[in-house]
Amino acid sequence: MKSDNDVVITGVGIVTSLGVGIEPHVAFLTGSSIDEPKVETERFKPYPVHPMPEIDWSAQIAKRGDQRQMENWQRLGVFAAGLALDDAGLKTDADACASMDMIVAAGGGERDIKVDSLIVDEALKRNDRDMVLNEKLTTELRPTLFLAQLSNLMAGNISIVHKVTGSSRTFMGEESAGISAIETAFHRIKAGQSSHSLVGGAFVAERADILLLVEGIRAHATGGWQPLWSRSPDNGGGMITGSVGAFLVLESRGYAQARGARIYATIDAVEGDRGNRDDGGLEKRMSRLTAHGTPGAETVVFSGASGMVDLAKREKTALEQAFPGSAIRGFGGVTGHAMEAQFPLGIALAALTLESTAKVPAFDAANETPMASPAKQAIVTTVGYTRGEGIAVLSAEA
Repeated sequence: MKSDNDVVITGVGIVTSLGVGIEPHVAFLTGSSIDEPKVETERFKPYPVHPMPEIDWSAQIAKRGDQRQMENWQRLGVFAAGLALDDAGLKTDADACASMDMIVAAGGGERDIKVDSLIVDEALKRNDRDMVLNEKLTTELRPTLFLAQLSNLMAGNISIVHKVTGSSRTFMGEESAGISAIETAFHRIKAGQSSHSLVGGAFVAERADILLLVEGIRAHATGGWQPLWSRSPDNGGGMITGSVGAFLVLESRGYAQARGARIYATIDAVEGDRGNRDDGGLEKRMSRLTAHGTPGAETVVFSGASGMVDLAKREKTALEQAFPGSAIRGFGGVTGHAMEAQFPLGIALAALTLESTAKVPAFDAANETPMASPAKQAIVTTVGYTRGEGIAVLSAEA
């Protein structure tokens, strides 16, 4: 039964290596097959990444000064947020933007790689490495870099550029940040504490510091691209990161209907959790989380699996047990794994699928079954590459 406090998706802002905006992503979801994903294998060799597409920043960030004072991570988030507002028809509605809540999933800002390299090189020549660090931090770093590192600057720039000036929250913590952002927006609207929210995140994979962070636990894949479920330890840890911006406009059904908004889909449930994964801990949590959904041919599962070999196998087994007869699609194999933006990205793809009544082609033909008919329900999961699990259940508009 429909309620005025149902949480509905009215705007989708999405940027991946597949392209900018809704059109290339709907084409990808409704196609009969998946083309070879866009992967950059030379710039960061031996680590492949799904690169950012060509973007005309001026389309959403009009002032050159605003563009210059942001780094790519912030630009990508502000740009995707603008796409979502445009899509929802709220970009030019000053009153709606002024009262709109904003929840952002963010990582840290970009590092000064030249200074990092200088510190490492100098430390190889001296034994007083604590002194080397202090010397270089006080003489080499520009003061504005410390501001650029602040995680809440993405939200600040969205407020400045798009005039979204209601309440603002920023979550940090890799994949769990994206889960918490969506979950918080969902429950606030469901409880009547918010009528409309802008929620999402962005991640830039083409950063040497990110690759170093991921490879620090030997998580990144090496060599060429392999389908998500087909990866093996022979090619590194299995994860291939991707540059992604994904924002959603979420509204209460009552608010959306009152302004005549188009509704992509309804979010029926969102839940996140985290804990030790040893001794079947992951499987126990997945069993509880997946109970929110209904198995069968009318359900499609968008798995946000990271691609880490053992973890991906455990997740896929849990999903097959929870959703027999449902098609499972590991979207990170095509877009890359997007950390904070992974969960919002999965929900965006699920919403586009339900609204366009797509029969989503297999992303890994050897390990994913065809869809017999368009889905009426979509399950979105994200299992963090080190910790954190989340699930959302979406249903098509009748």
